[in-house]
Amino acid sequence: MSTGGASLPDLLVSVDGAIGTITLNRPGKRNAVTYDMWLALGAACHRLAADAAVRVVVLRGAGDHFCAGADITELLADRATGSPSFMDANMAAEHALAMLPKPTIAVVQGDCIGGGCAVAIDCDFRLAVAGARFGITPAKLGIVYPPASLERSVRLLGPAAKRLLFTGDLIDAPEAHRIGLVDELLAADAIEARLVDLCTSLAQRSLLTQAATKEMIAAVTEHGVVSADLAETWAREVAMSGEMTEGVAAFQERRAPRFPWKGRR
Repeated sequence: MSTGGASLPDLLVSVDGAIGTITLNRPGKRNAVTYDMWLALGAACHRLAADAAVRVVVLRGAGDHFCAGADITELLADRATGSPSFMDANMAAEHALAMLPKPTIAVVQGDCIGGGCAVAIDCDFRLAVAGARFGITPAKLGIVYPPASLERSVRLLGPAAKRLLFTGDLIDAPEAHRIGLVDELLAADAIEARLVDLCTSLAQRSLLTQAATKEMIAAVTEHGVVSADLAETWAREVAMSGEMTEGVAAFQERRAPRFPWKGRR
């Protein structure tokens, strides 16, 4: 495995072939996210988005938990001084993760709470072990989530978001799976193999198709429609990319495609 280093020991970034992995690395604090970690998370997303070798990005937590949320001590200190810096860094990191133009997968074990649940929702897919717990907890703190984070939760969960947001109660992994918060519920001894299978499948497909579809889905969920300009932009990209030529040739020749597109310049 080649490692790309990390901005901080509390957030690790590695690249193994086509898979980039971001690890929240404060296991002693259940991977609660500090201001510096939010900055590092945003930077990691931008770096992996720009790395042409990386096709899939995995987000996970070190130790027994995915993420217990934002570091409350730092969050309250910012609130006390009236400084917006913590929340600004939080929102910038979430935006970078949600808009990353490659498939993203959250691998969840243990607690996935508050800001931890938010970053899991920012990902395209969420795999979870049966013992994981989920919660969106602003009502326990007397705060209101920023609009962008709230919107992503509602888009994913629909009316079910109300129960989580109003009560702040934790739900178990089977319930999270039932309401659509978890895509796949797996045994602890099966989740890594499933992650490898999913990453392999995603990495073999057309990145252009994935990036275009991701942007168009975001447009539909935000605006109800894909604009003509966006559709035309991607149509031009398809025409210039050689992706379809390679895909059709691979199909006719009964071989795996070698898609050439590495991202928009």
